[in-house]
Amino acid sequence: MAINLFSTYLLIFSIIAGVLAVDPDTLQDVCVADTSSGVKVNGFACKDSANITADDFFFAGLAKPGVVNNSVGSLVTGANVEKIPGLNTLGVSLSRIDYEAGGLNPPHTHPRATEMIFVLEGELDVGFITTADKLISKTVKKGEIYVFPKALVHFQKNNGDKPASVISAFNSQLPGTQSIAATLFTATPPVPDNVLTKAFQVGTKEIEKIKSKLAPKKT
Repeated sequence: MAINLFSTYLLIFSIIAGVLAVDPDTLQDVCVADTSSGVKVNGFACKDSANITADDFFFAGLAKPGVVNNSVGSLVTGANVEKIPGLNTLGVSLSRIDYEAGGLNPPHTHPRATEMIFVLEGELDVGFITTADKLISKTVKKGEIYVFPKALVHFQKNNGDKPASVISAFNSQLPGTQSIAATLFTATPPVPDNVLTKAFQVGTKEIEKIKSKLAPKKT
């Protein structure tokens, strides 16, 4: 029953994403991405059709929960054109997000796509913020769906005591992600401190403290 329900929602995702696709329409049956090509185009150059295989359209990476090992308590596993070359020019992709108890997918945007999530397990508090600074939020449970409009800041938080997971659908082969905190505090070259202190109305010490907490861990 659970598998049939998941299959039904996945079909709905695919239909909606196809109708609302924002990437350029394809002009051939397939255009499998040639990620090794030096040709610069909007997307990826096409692989020679003689070299196309079934594996260009296959990915098993969303089948199992990812291992969460970070300070925010969530892990995003993408299934986009970088993982599935056959998605090139098709205007769709998926992701799986796993959350540990109390985990957060921090406020972020997808500049090239609308996102729709389907809750596989658990319960999440989710929301997005409009350009009028209005928070639209709701608690969603297993089997339920929530939509985040294109390019708006949004988040998901697992306030439960058990892990949670979702499947996300996008109407882009490569939706892109900008995490608000990471974008502002870990950019290279760095955003000047006097910009951040003015924007957040805090002192330089507070800015440096935030930067130190968000800085990538050295290996």
